[in-house]
Amino acid sequence: MGAFAAQLVAWQAQHGRNDLPWQATRDPYRVWLSEIMLQQTQVATVKAYFTRFVQRFPTVAVLADASLDEVLGLWSGLGYYSRARNLHRCAQQIVAQHGGAFPAQSQVLETLPGIGRSTAAAIASLCFCERVAILDANVRRVVTRVTGFDADLSVAAHVRDLWAQATALLPAQETAAQSMPSYTQGMMDLGATVCLPNKPDCAVCPVRGFCVAAAAGNPQRYPVRSRKLKRSSQSIWMLWAQTRSGAVWLSTRPTPGVWAGLHCLPLFDSEEALRAAASPWGAADLKPLPVFTHVLTHKDLHLHTWRLLLPNGDAGLDTGRWVDADAWPALGLPAPVRRLLQNATL
Repeated sequence: MGAFAAQLVAWQAQHGRNDLPWQATRDPYRVWLSEIMLQQTQVATVKAYFTRFVQRFPTVAVLADASLDEVLGLWSGLGYYSRARNLHRCAQQIVAQHGGAFPAQSQVLETLPGIGRSTAAAIASLCFCERVAILDANVRRVVTRVTGFDADLSVAAHVRDLWAQATALLPAQETAAQSMPSYTQGMMDLGATVCLPNKPDCAVCPVRGFCVAAAAGNPQRYPVRSRKLKRSSQSIWMLWAQTRSGAVWLSTRPTPGVWAGLHCLPLFDSEEALRAAASPWGAADLKPLPVFTHVLTHKDLHLHTWRLLLPNGDAGLDTGRWVDADAWPALGLPAPVRRLLQNATL
């Protein structure tokens, strides 16, 4: 094993994260589920969702057999709902095409819905000891700092070069069968707990002696990315129609678009459009709620909610349906809509 890899593996055994609910296992189902949930989501948030998921869907076959509505319902609030849709599709493909067993090779895993190169490598290395590099956001930061890789990662060719750098750091082939799970976990742990974006703790870093950035005293310079996504904002009007029995009018959001595939209060681009749609119910009874902002990764949604309380659910809009009070909590709902409904008082 190379000196860098050996140092990292030794550190991981003593100082790495070893108490997360998806660790201490080589079950590819649990590793895959955790990797998908952890994409752009903090560990503290994922823990509770992961536990609920494996309680309801203990195997990939159970997940594949579930309805998408149930999957989205358990995912509700975790965000990036395309992950949940791909999760469901992936489970169905694993059952239908692979006999319910995860492929052991990263190149095959990468052909499945929602599994990119780094996620495939994480599953293959952690569960099947394949000698293959991962390169999620945390590991990308570690590799650029250790190697002094200062090319702009906004350029696809430079990202390919970084993959080669990450591969060069791997344990030697002859030790991969024993060391790859600890090495891969160590790279994740190092990026998550030590090699932080703004305040890296270089004093306790186990591979500081190999790190070009630490030697130069400028680890925050890495990684280099010149092109950044700009934030935008959007105003949306939501019609919250509810009967005295608690039934709510919900429609399914189109794909693509905001909250694609989720059950949602009807959305409109203006107050005028909302009032026109609600006119058969009696728009004069509409009551505005305080405007609030829901923050997405690169967009702020300014939500204007108008509430309409109806005696019964005899009528409806062109699209959607009345959902009883005991049924909507199990559906996949956008987080702000779920909060509104949960906090409602008739």
